[in-house]
Amino acid sequence: MDNRPRWRTAIVTTVLALAATLTGGAPPAPARADARADAPADEQTVGDVTGFDPTPTEFRIHAGPATARVRFTTPETLHLELAPDGRFTDPTAQDIVLPQGTPPPTRWRDRGDRYELSTTQLTLRAYKKPLRFALHRADGTRLWSESKGLTWTRDRTTQTLDRGRNEQFYGAGMQNGRGNTSHRGKKVEVGVDYNWDDGGHPNSVPFYLSSAGYGAYRNTYAPNTYTFDAPVKATAQERRFDAYYFAGGTPKQVIGGYTKLTGKPFLPPLYGLEPGDSDCYLHNKNRGERRTLDALKIADGYVENDLPLGWMLVNDGYGCGYENLPEVTKGLADRKMHMGLWTEDGLDKLADQVKTGQRVAKLDVAWVGEGYKFALDGCKAAYKGIEDNSDARGFTWAPESWSGAQRCGVQWSGDQKGSWDYIRWQIPTYAGATMSGLAYTTGDIDGIFAGSPKTYVRDLQWKAFLPAVMTMDGWAPTDKQPWRYGEPYTSINRKYLKLKESLLPYMYTYAAEAARTGVGPVRPLVLEYPDDPKAATEAAKYEFLTGEYFLVAPVYEDKETRDGIYLPRGTWTDYWTGRTYRGPTTVDGYRAPLDTLPLFVKAGANIPMWPGIRSYRDRTPGSPLAWDIYPPTRGRSSFTLYEDDGVTRAHRQGAYARQEVRTHTLPDALRIQVGASIGHFKGKQATRPYTFTVHSRTAPAAVTLDGRPLPRHAWRYDPSDRGGVVRITTPSRTTDRPFTLMLKTG
Repeated sequence: MDNRPRWRTAIVTTVLALAATLTGGAPPAPARADARADAPADEQTVGDVTGFDPTPTEFRIHAGPATARVRFTTPETLHLELAPDGRFTDPTAQDIVLPQGTPPPTRWRDRGDRYELSTTQLTLRAYKKPLRFALHRADGTRLWSESKGLTWTRDRTTQTLDRGRNEQFYGAGMQNGRGNTSHRGKKVEVGVDYNWDDGGHPNSVPFYLSSAGYGAYRNTYAPNTYTFDAPVKATAQERRFDAYYFAGGTPKQVIGGYTKLTGKPFLPPLYGLEPGDSDCYLHNKNRGERRTLDALKIADGYVENDLPLGWMLVNDGYGCGYENLPEVTKGLADRKMHMGLWTEDGLDKLADQVKTGQRVAKLDVAWVGEGYKFALDGCKAAYKGIEDNSDARGFTWAPESWSGAQRCGVQWSGDQKGSWDYIRWQIPTYAGATMSGLAYTTGDIDGIFAGSPKTYVRDLQWKAFLPAVMTMDGWAPTDKQPWRYGEPYTSINRKYLKLKESLLPYMYTYAAEAARTGVGPVRPLVLEYPDDPKAATEAAKYEFLTGEYFLVAPVYEDKETRDGIYLPRGTWTDYWTGRTYRGPTTVDGYRAPLDTLPLFVKAGANIPMWPGIRSYRDRTPGSPLAWDIYPPTRGRSSFTLYEDDGVTRAHRQGAYARQEVRTHTLPDALRIQVGASIGHFKGKQATRPYTFTVHSRTAPAAVTLDGRPLPRHAWRYDPSDRGGVVRITTPSRTTDRPFTLMLKTG
């Protein structure tokens, strides 16, 4: 044990730091009196550099029997490994990391006390005595630095990093009750624990994101522990070190780098973004004798109550089989729904089931418990099985997944009981998971075991703003579809499910963005406002963004008011009343009776909508496209709508279209420019009418279309609607030509 006085240690540290500043290096980590007090007896730390072998594609650095290997996969992505015995292994093989193409040009320099290994964007400093690493941008900005060399024992390997003064940390996959605020100062576990309640961590991901401008992915199937104290310690339960680092100017760019490596999220079919229903319809002991065809009676309930439903799982994974699948498929199709099945009996029957009409696969029972590789292989196999045997897109649901599962499925949080507390802790869970590249995370409406009429309504309200959601019935005392509690609950549930349906073009556009960039639709505030000091704190824990423009602040108590709604910078409009707020501000005492979800829209929003539908299949060639416009307070804003056929994989060969809408607030007018729809896909509307709802405190003096006055019957101003709206309807127009609306205010 080091018995030097602590004051002397502090002086030595200061001197070494000054010397490092003068030489351009970093100080070696001084010994601390308590540095190894809790270290395992067999812990070893990498020693001094004893050899250096550079090649055009990789660098090997030897430190006695240990060897580090450094490779760059892109100019902003570093792959760093350490083998204590000099022999490199990869238990993940080709399961997770995708081929990355030709590595970028690299160079190296010997700086005396260190080697510098560089691309045009990054420099990794490898200090020699002892071997320690620090990653910098090309301009010298430090991303991270090791405060001591890599350490290992028989069954774990740890990297120890300096923590920045204000550095914040996010990620680690689905962390129940956490995730959309910073992990700083907290210990985060990554690994299966089968705890599906608050504090559990199903669907873990060994990836974290730092506000310093980087992300780190540990390439392993082993459980991980991140302790975001000072120093930061990142440990994996294996005697090898294998990590990728991604630099980016924004958190979105870091997530993009990680998902370029491990796979972008899949693009669900449109029905996958509609509500789902799940139960056992064969020999269900909780419901009396039922047959699989009885699922059609439940489907009829959705139709009769005018409630949207995209798909049904007609069996569960706990002994409930199925029968009459062709008849069930046809019956559901007649009701504008799709059939799904649990993979209770493995995947060997999937091909025949898909040919019969299965379009959703729920991975359960056989697909948890034998390790993440088994679960990931199951996800990929089920996804591929749907695509190999139909023209549809793969669409799976899975609990307890891992890195790479974003490519093939929705991550589901498991079995819970509906309650106010259930609502509370789920709010930060799904937005936080987006920080790890998981674009589609969700939980059952009011849990699997059911709560109460009120908790059902409150839970459904905010989950209508998640991309994917379902209600599950099999273990509740009674069926729990959205109409089961009667009025006023049925009408409230209908209101939000219809709103979810009408917002499909908005949500689908963000789903396409996720497939392109890795950034999911549901977002913690810090993802859009990384420089807002409150966005990383408890002030924003129980709210989230859907896309860039909707801010959702669910009610998670048996109350009719909501306190502590934090609105970041910008102008925010109450979706229901039209009242505006100037952010940053905190709203207390927000009136939220049972039928009201606190919901705000940011100025500059151009929201595409499909009004008045129960199913995406209700759309016809002549259906209108609606735009809900919240003009920017000044300047310009834009939104680019994404469209394809919504079901097949033709978009992967370029069969899709984009249409940009731009708004510009001028001193005496509001200009709305609708661009041409560029691209083609089967079923694309050649012509369509447009409707616009423009939020305005005053009535326009005139409205023109391409410079010509619109007749008064084509537009009207309603001052009593949400603080004032202008409603405009255009004649049917060809989609391949742009047009401009002007609302003249003076």
